[in-house]
Amino acid sequence: MDSAALLDLLGNENRRRILRLLARKPCYVTEISEYLGVSPKAVIDHLRKLEKAGLVESRVDDQRRKYFSIARNLRLEVNVSPYGFGAKSAYSASRGLDMTRCRYLSIDITTPDQGGELTELTRELQRLEELSSELSMAQRWVHGRLTEVMDGISRQIHEESALGVADGDDARFYAEVLSALADGAEQIDQISRSVDAAPELVEDALLALAQHSVVERDDGGWTLATD
Repeated sequence: MDSAALLDLLGNENRRRILRLLARKPCYVTEISEYLGVSPKAVIDHLRKLEKAGLVESRVDDQRRKYFSIARNLRLEVNVSPYGFGAKSAYSASRGLDMTRCRYLSIDITTPDQGGELTELTRELQRLEELSSELSMAQRWVHGRLTEVMDGISRQIHEESALGVADGDDARFYAEVLSALADGAEQIDQISRSVDAAPELVEDALLALAQHSVVERDDGGWTLATD
C-alpha cells in the first residue's frame, strides 16, 4: 500500500485503537464496539478499510462469529525535517533479510532455535529489545546529522557565486536535489517527485551543479559525482 495512503488511514484515532486491541488478541465486532464505545456499524466501516489495506484479516469460528486479527508485520517510517516531509517506506518485517549487506551495522545476527527453552527465548527477547533501542538512537543521530549536512550544503551553494544562486531558498532547493540523488533517484521525473518541483527546475539545477562537477550524467541518468 502507498505510504501516503497508509498515513491517511492511520490518521483516524479509532482505527489506531482497533489495531492496538487486535495486537493483543483477535476480536469480533461486538467486542471492538464495546472497547471503542462506538456503534458496530462504525466499527465495520473501519475494519473494512483496514482489511482493504491488508492490515487486518478475518476468520469465522464454529459459532459463525467473524473474528478479526492483525494480518502482517508492517513498519512505516515518517521523516520530518527542515528539508522535507514524507513517509519514506512501508515494508513488511522479515527474518530473511541479508543483514551482511548493511555496511554500517555490526550486529550478531545468529538466532536461537524457536523451539528452544523459555529462558533462551527470553534472553533473545531482551537482546532484541536492546538492539531496537540502539537502532532507534542511531536513527535519531543520523536524522540530526543529515539536517546538519544539508545545512552545510545549502550554505556552500549560497556562497558559491559561480552557481548563480543568490537566494537562500534556492540553495535549499539545490540541496534537496542532491539529497534525492543520494537517496537513489536518477531520472529527472524521479527527482522531481521527490523534491515536489517542476522537471524544468530540477533539470536547470542539475545542469548548474554539473558545471561545477558536483553531479554527472551518464546513460542511466544523473548521479552524484564520484571524484
